[in-house]
Amino acid sequence: MDDILNILRKNAAMPVEKIALLVNQTSDEVEEKIKGWESDGTILGYTTVINTDKLEDESLVMAMIEVKITPEREGGFDKIARRIARFSEVKSCYLMSGGFDLLVMVEGEDLRQVAGFISERLATIQGVVSTATHFILKPYKQQGVTYVEEPKPERLKVTP
Repeated sequence: MDDILNILRKNAAMPVEKIALLVNQTSDEVEEKIKGWESDGTILGYTTVINTDKLEDESLVMAMIEVKITPEREGGFDKIARRIARFSEVKSCYLMSGGFDLLVMVEGEDLRQVAGFISERLATIQGVVSTATHFILKPYKQQGVTYVEEPKPERLKVTP
């Protein structure tokens, strides 16, 4: 992967000028590459990792759902996966190997909203055979960002 893409992957908010210094290129060259990747679909978007535990007035329920589906004759897994991915509650959707076909990450304001989405919208899609839901109790790391701060090691007191 290109050095510029690696930098953006770790910190998409880094100024172009700083990236240029790190990769020994001009700001114009870096900006041109980034614009090219944005236009050809290599860079699909930018996101921020938010620790929702720090927000006082908002709660967020996250769940990972294993979905078994019957592939469609003309569209295989893709047609159903694209349909599922269009729901606003769906934050990620992956085709998987193993005992289920899709892994769907969803978010909602509360348990009832997530459960309602699964029972009323997801499970009722033609081709969805079954779902298994796993609620996320506590995140430790997301998109390469660690949530939990490591405790500082305590030094033993030395007395003369």
